[in-house]
Formats: sequence, structure tokens, C-alpha cells
Amino acid sequence: MNWSFQLYSARNFQPWEGVLKMLGELGYAQVEGFGGVYDDPKAFRAELDKNGLAMPTGHFSIDALENDFDCVRKIADTLGITLLICPYLVAESRPTDVAGWRGFGARLAKVGETAEKAGYGFAWHNHDFEFKKLADGSVPQDHILAAAPNIGWEMDVAWVVRGGDDPLPWIEKYGKRIAAVHVKDIARPGEGLDEDGWSDVGHGTIDWAGLDEDGWSDVGHGTIDWAGLIKALRAKSAAKYFVMEQDNPNDIERFARRSIAAAKTY
Repeated sequence: MNWSFQLYSARNFQPWEGVLKMLGELGYAQVEGFGGVYDDPKAFRAELDKNGLAMPTGHFSIDALENDFDCVRKIADTLGITLLICPYLVAESRPTDVAGWRGFGARLAKVGETAEKAGYGFAWHNHDFEFKKLADGSVPQDHILAAAPNIGWEMDVAWVVRGGDDPLPWIEKYGKRIAAVHVKDIARPGEGLDEDGWSDVGHGTIDWAGLDEDGWSDVGHGTIDWAGLIKALRAKSAAKYFVMEQDNPNDIERFARRSIAAAKTY
């Protein structure tokens, strides 16, 4: 399997040249982009090529996707991105009812149409807030995907768990739409307290209400049954990309090394 790595995990461990060299040497074949690596796409692509890395997936804000798609397209083409992913919706912009979330899904559907016409795939990336129940007992994730039936889903399994839900029924229900997966682990109780991601996390201002006191962990060293989940995802989903992520690691080399070593055993 070509394991990928979300570069947001390494934002605090510059320069990028060193990060990419490390990832290539550890055996990663792919990386996933985010806004922090798009300033000079041509130069970044050269570093990717030098280290034998591809960037088939990339995160782009809803604002960029809706209002500056030509810029998104140029960045994607330069870096080799074929699957565009919308990663987040800031707290102040989140709807509070079914109609609002279906309206947001309709916005994503429009972006998906634009992306498809331009030759790209498109997917929504979840956090925890999409699994918080609304007044009628339903959850936003269902409404988003129902209103945008032709877009994919980059499933962040650890955020599904943080949202209080079980990933397996979601894999059963939407497996054919899962285009990519964030492979992230949650620390055991009392561990990873200095890697909780509370400082400078996410792609905006995360609502941390649902986050307990335990932190994140290296993949395979936490509480999530990744061996079982990888089997389920391989059997029941359309996922092509499996992307390692840790929101706030204190040692990027350790996280990247131990995570791919564990993942290779699945």
C-alpha cells in the first residue's frame, strides 16, 4: 500500500525540505497538501520529485474552492493533485439545523460539479462536529452527504470517534463514497497529554467541546483498532488513499516512523 502523510502534521518542524527527505527515507510514497505548502507550488513539486513523493490529494478551503477555483486548479496541476478535499467549516459558519446542513451540502455539491468538469475528484473531510446530534436526533454528516450525492468523503476515523460515534456503521453505509482515509490514533487515558493538539490545531477554529483530556498518539500505539478498520476499509470502501495524521506531535520523526511501521503490519 502507498501510505500517505498529511503535511499539516509537520507544520511545526520546518524546513519542508527536511520533512520531505525524512518521509521519503521512511518509506512514504505520498503526501497530502494543505494551505501551508501552496505558496510556491513549482518549488515544492521539485522537492517532492527529488524525494520520490507524489501528492495526489490536497486540502483547500471552502472559500478558495467556491471563489478562486482557477487558483486551486493551478496549484493542483503543478503539484499533481487529482483529488481536491474541503477540510473544514469554521465554528461561526456552521449551521444549527437540518436545513442549514443540507444547504451546506448543496454548496459542496456545486463545488463537486465544478471539480468534475475540470477533471478532478472532490471530497469532504470530517471532524467531530458533523457527528453531534441535532435537535431531531439526526447528525450533520448524513445531511451533508445526502445533499451532495456525487461527492466523495475523506473519512477521518479518529474524529468520528471523538464525535462519539462508531466508524464501522459509517463504513458500511457510505463505503462506496469513501475516497480517502485519515489514519489517526487516539492516546490511551493519561497518555499524549502534550500532544493533544490544543495549540494551533486544524484548518480553522475547532470547537474542542467534544475533545476529552487525552491526546493523540502514533498510529498503532493508541486506542483505535486500526488493524480491524483497515480490513473493513479495504473490503467495504472505495478508499484509494490512506493518510497518516497527528494534529500536534512533539516529535515528527518518531510519529512518522512508528506510524508507518505499525501500518505496514495491517
